[in-house]
Amino acid sequence: MIVEDEPALRRDLVEYLSLLGYASKGVASCQEMNEELGAGSPPDVIILDIGLPDGSGFDMARDIRRRCDCGVIMLTALGDSEDRTTGFDSGADIYLVKPASLQEIRAGVQSLLRRLPNAGKAAIHEAGPWRLNAVDWHLAAPSGKTIKLTATELSFLTALFERVGQPCSRDWLAQAIIRPQAAADIRNLDTVVNRLRRKIRQAVELEPPIKMIYGQGYIFSAPCRIER
Repeated sequence: MIVEDEPALRRDLVEYLSLLGYASKGVASCQEMNEELGAGSPPDVIILDIGLPDGSGFDMARDIRRRCDCGVIMLTALGDSEDRTTGFDSGADIYLVKPASLQEIRAGVQSLLRRLPNAGKAAIHEAGPWRLNAVDWHLAAPSGKTIKLTATELSFLTALFERVGQPCSRDWLAQAIIRPQAAADIRNLDTVVNRLRRKIRQAVELEPPIKMIYGQGYIFSAPCRIER
């Protein structure tokens, strides 16, 4: 369960963890979290923001510890020593400061699932990686379906795959896909991305894990590897 009041971040985390094969759900407040915990079996891991609109994540962590035996990852903008100490004293197993990378969050979830005695309910299947074949210019989805890429699309995906889990700025990506003797063009980059997303949806029947993070750029939000 992701407890995060910022809609875009909550949506991205739910989608990313779902792509990894975990049954994931997002809520925006302490009240919604309490309703979910009271409605059925508790999750194996809760990713918890501290600054929630109707309460403190520190207080919620203490309440979680009283109510259920699950892993708690605090994901917050509060990063000084006192806040970290309070977080661990409140019951956090892992304390991550925003902007934590998706790879850090994935590693934290997997670490807790290995350590917790009741772990395993959330992992519904082990999703394979997306594979980029740099020799034959193919992108293969976890399902095994493939799509043929253009040179520009290959350059764009190579740039994202080489920095998986990290946002790549639009200016940097525009330079990465530039053709010889041409000028970098942000509008051309966005056109390439939109066309590639449609192409992937049609060819492999999956939602492309190419995400725009406001103010930072694009990111590939699923496990992946390059084959050369």
